[in-house]
Amino acid sequence: MTAKKHSFQKIKTIGVVGAGQMGKGIAQVAAQSGYNAIVVEPYEEMLKKSMMDIEKSLDRAVKLGKIKKNEKDVILSRMTFKKDLDQLSEADYVIEAAVENEAVKMDIFSSLDKICAPGVILTTNTSSVRLGRLASITQRPDKVLGMHFMYPAQKMKLLEIIRTPATSDESYGVVKELAIKMGKTPITVTDSPCFITSRLIQTLMNEAIFCLHEGVSTKEEIDTALKLGMNHPMGPLELADFVGLDVVLAMQQALYNGFQEPKYRPCPLLMSLVEVGHLGRKTGRGFYEYNKDGSRKT
Repeated sequence: MTAKKHSFQKIKTIGVVGAGQMGKGIAQVAAQSGYNAIVVEPYEEMLKKSMMDIEKSLDRAVKLGKIKKNEKDVILSRMTFKKDLDQLSEADYVIEAAVENEAVKMDIFSSLDKICAPGVILTTNTSSVRLGRLASITQRPDKVLGMHFMYPAQKMKLLEIIRTPATSDESYGVVKELAIKMGKTPITVTDSPCFITSRLIQTLMNEAIFCLHEGVSTKEEIDTALKLGMNHPMGPLELADFVGLDVVLAMQQALYNGFQEPKYRPCPLLMSLVEVGHLGRKTGRGFYEYNKDGSRKT
């Protein structure tokens, strides 16, 4: 048996850091794939919401015939929810899915490096933080990779695996095998600003905002152009509101800082909206206005 195969087979428990939109979806994917999942989230309300949302998601899967009713209970039994990062000392593999903030992720990786056994691979679901930065603060740079799931993680097939120059072939092989076991189609990406999917969608959203800023067309017509002309499920301005304009701006700034090219500069209109707190659906106003339930005002 090769070392690579052995490394993959020894994974029984996956730690997931963060119980937000991505974290809870990743934890569900891990549990549905037969792994025990330890979800760590310091905020009690977020933990409770995550547990309820996962159960609702599994209920929908039962109704759609994707899983059997008795499978739902088995999947839930594989999941535990904790508030302390130290609980991940039991994990054989870790996926960090905390807030998209480099300082926060650096702190988490520094802690995980001390908590987890030396052979444990540490991955991040980041869409913009450079992997080299995270790897550099650990004693295991060869075992630090990106594992970027698409939203929602329990439905989307694509997964970006991000390698750094320090990533070992063995670690990469383990991550790729795990991705396939989770039912994902992995693609390999170098450690470049915003990787592939985020770089492309960010450029699209930022250019759409420039079109609005320059008076090329109205927000409704810009969104309609992409939905009807290119078969996108959401227009770029609707999508920006859904993601959160603060997040969109942070990602665009990461692209601009990473490449130092004018074509990636954030649109001034995006910057102005964030400055006044119009962040999209979560604040009730972005490019569009929203009701308390998140539906768009007409």
